[in-house]
Amino acid sequence: MFFVRCCSVLINVGGTMNQEFSTLSIHKHSACVWQVSLNRPEVCNAINSVMMKELLVLWTQLNEQPDLRAVVLTGEGEKAFCAGADLKERLDLDVITWQAQHAVLQDAMRAMMACQFPIIGAINGAAFGGGLELTMACDFAYAADNAIFSQSEVKLGIMPGAMGTQNLPRAVGTRKAKELTMTGERFSAAQALEWGLLNRVTSRDDLLPQAIATAESIAENAPIAVRQAKKAINFATSANLMEGYGIEVSCYNSLLATQDRKEGIRAFNEKRKPTFIGE
Repeated sequence: MFFVRCCSVLINVGGTMNQEFSTLSIHKHSACVWQVSLNRPEVCNAINSVMMKELLVLWTQLNEQPDLRAVVLTGEGEKAFCAGADLKERLDLDVITWQAQHAVLQDAMRAMMACQFPIIGAINGAAFGGGLELTMACDFAYAADNAIFSQSEVKLGIMPGAMGTQNLPRAVGTRKAKELTMTGERFSAAQALEWGLLNRVTSRDDLLPQAIATAESIAENAPIAVRQAKKAINFATSANLMEGYGIEVSCYNSLLATQDRKEGIRAFNEKRKPTFIGE
């Protein structure tokens, strides 16, 4: 099997994957360990509609790779892992278009959670909103000591819509999850580690090497046993995850027609504090 990687193209010659990506980059560290990087560093790897589609294709196709045993997920650039949704793209979007875009993200998150192989987050900077949700959708995560986090959606007139209300309570407990989600306050990597959201905090230089080393260690183990162990653990802790996500999506969609949602996105783009009226 021969692998070629450049800024926007992944070609797996001799395998089943042959896909061009403009918002993601892929690097194959070994036969069984791949690195996926969110690749929009000029906008702090914000998730636009293209990235939503590409994440869906990525997780779906990676799950069909027979030799893949572990993936490390990180972000390109020096500033951020992922700043969340691209709110410049969402400025003045009508509700139907917004819902259609978000439906793709919903499918991408389901595809990510359905991956049989372990996904290790290597959080190299800010992880806000959807960036935090991607962190939590990993099986576990390491972070650089300068990483910062926020479940910030309520500051924009919306709410978590990428499994945030389901995965955050599972990571930090219900009461802490409510506090973080309802305030939208930022917290540090050290706090995230203390609360159980992260498994390890390292220096920025050590982050990827440690995450990759862990992935390689996993890849040395029996792959069927690892996949079945992941399946069993997910069932033990998340038996109703998809049902809960259905409720989250319903609540999320109910916000799209509100004036507060429009005001939140408008204020973000105008670089001012929003004024919410409860409508």
